[in-house]
Amino acid sequence: MRTVELVGLADIEEARQRLAGVAVRTPLDRSRALSDVVGGDVFIKCENLQRTGSFKIRGAYNRISRISPEGGRGGVVAASAGNHAQGVALAATLSGISSTVFMPAGASLPKIEATKRYGAEVQLVGKDFGEAYAASSEFAATCDAVFVHPFDHADVIAGQGTVGCEISEQMDDIGTVVVPMGGGGLISGVAAALRSLRTGVRMVGVQAAGAASFPPSLERGAPVELRQVSTIADGIAANAPGQLTFAHVQAYVDEVVTVTDEALAEALLFSAERMKLVLEPAGAAGVAAVLQNLGGLEPPVVVLLSGGNIDPLLLLRVIRFGLGASGRYLALRTRLSDRPGELHRLLGLIAQAGANVVGVEHHREGLGLHVGEVDVALQVETKGPDHIEALVRGLATSGYIIERL
Repeated sequence: MRTVELVGLADIEEARQRLAGVAVRTPLDRSRALSDVVGGDVFIKCENLQRTGSFKIRGAYNRISRISPEGGRGGVVAASAGNHAQGVALAATLSGISSTVFMPAGASLPKIEATKRYGAEVQLVGKDFGEAYAASSEFAATCDAVFVHPFDHADVIAGQGTVGCEISEQMDDIGTVVVPMGGGGLISGVAAALRSLRTGVRMVGVQAAGAASFPPSLERGAPVELRQVSTIADGIAANAPGQLTFAHVQAYVDEVVTVTDEALAEALLFSAERMKLVLEPAGAAGVAAVLQNLGGLEPPVVVLLSGGNIDPLLLLRVIRFGLGASGRYLALRTRLSDRPGELHRLLGLIAQAGANVVGVEHHREGLGLHVGEVDVALQVETKGPDHIEALVRGLATSGYIIERL
């Protein structure tokens, strides 16, 4: 791999000057809920409260504001699943430059609409970030537009690094910093800042297991491109590290861990219920790592909450998923005899077990059903994994064959 020049503290301090009056100095507060989990002080850096709902405005504005009037005549173009799109759109509008953003066809509707409101023209192309990226690169080459990379550019990394400067100023003592990772721009900048400002800080990156390009890349010693990515955390669903971000992670980051979608869903639920914060799945990746006790966390720990832009419909699904993963929600199916009182008997047994039925689907006709049989699907609120096991055992003892959905 070719040698690259790493971003330095001087670059990040220059970015801070450019971002003055544009980016918000986000709060850093102690989380009692996460501190109880770790057994030591845990603080949260709330970039979900940043303009556009994520840290992305920092890097996007630092990059775009440096484009000369002549260079910006063709506008700027970017590819993003949502957060970088909004950052680029706002940064371009503030800089008086037109912007075009390519987003995957399945991008969140609220993120698409927000990007348009910030002033960008949106093109929906491809099934994932990789295909949107390819289309945006082609557009930049043919339309003389400046391509604004979501992570692999020194100005973008320097802008994201301003988060690290703020953490250093807001914390007297730092043991570990936990940062969500997609392409690696955020952790590259934060790590570059903290390595210059503090000694002995442990840097831990967190990737979604279904989009974890850094572990194989670090093992190989060069960026590895994943053939496909699959995760609810679209904000960190990059197919591969960049050359520049890989070099920063290789130089500055102590460990990269991965979390499953189940863990992300539980972290979202935990954040909403215990910390009173609405996050997107990518923004909750650090919380998931803490809840899973990953990364060799040495207190005081700082968990970076990278974004809060979540589609309300996805939030509903993820919360239900998180409830299921934590044993507080059960979907099941069984069959009854088609006789009066059978459904009433089943619901009575569930009530006696202390569970609460929140949904019932009752079908007399269907594939595989015998004459005189009824298919029943139930959604039930429960009190935890042990309660679920007791409920299922009780129903089985009463003669019901239970299928968990």
